[in-house]
Amino acid sequence: MSRRARGVPVLALLGGLGLLVLVVVPVLALVVRAPWSDAGDLLGEQANREALRLSLVVSLWALVLSVLAGFPIAWVLARVEFPGRTLLRALVTLPMVLPPVVGGVALLVAFGRRGLVGQWLDDWFGIRLAFTTTAAVLAATFVSLPFFVVTVEAALRGTDRRYEDVARTLGARPGTVLRRVTVPSIRGALGAGSALAWARALGEFGATITFAGSFEGRTQTMPLAISRSLERGVGDAILLSLVLLGVSVAVLTSLRERWWSR
Repeated sequence: MSRRARGVPVLALLGGLGLLVLVVVPVLALVVRAPWSDAGDLLGEQANREALRLSLVVSLWALVLSVLAGFPIAWVLARVEFPGRTLLRALVTLPMVLPPVVGGVALLVAFGRRGLVGQWLDDWFGIRLAFTTTAAVLAATFVSLPFFVVTVEAALRGTDRRYEDVARTLGARPGTVLRRVTVPSIRGALGAGSALAWARALGEFGATITFAGSFEGRTQTMPLAISRSLERGVGDAILLSLVLLGVSVAVLTSLRERWWSR
């Protein structure tokens, strides 16, 4: 057996051990320690049902905004040479490394009532974004957008552009090439990027509580409800965490089968 072949089981063992310690054991602990007898009463509370509904609404809107804004950004970063492209890429990916609470503070000083832009929105149009459901959507979009951009840009950079060149040679317009050639060739990346962006938006906490606050029925998403439930006991937090975990696993598994395999 070659040295390379002997090294594969060792890497597989290390990877399996890491998965067991960092993922399987914590999730199993949630299942084992959950007070299942209290699940019906807790999940029947209006505040918790509203938090779950709001989480889904906010995360789906964040996904829509991430796709609409992220695809043009990814295309420009992958296909257009211009001065400052490296800086733009760094700015786009910055929310991935920033502490979420820093992103929330940045949004607050930009779009708050007395923020750099928010004061003009308030004075001219009477629009107040901070501590509203819209603020929760913006916070979720802020942290989820880079995941979509990075995934789609990598796919665009890796596609064979000869197919696009052939389509243009045959007389296809740029919009037709984009719709009929480019997008189908990166369909899997679009699905994977969307899944990652949605999952990140669903679990957002720091930027949301800083920019949108935690108001029941308006900005209190499920992660904020879990934090609130810790004041009553860890059992409530475990059950709500399992609800969010179940929703995430169900959606990501279905998207994995439909999109990522492509």
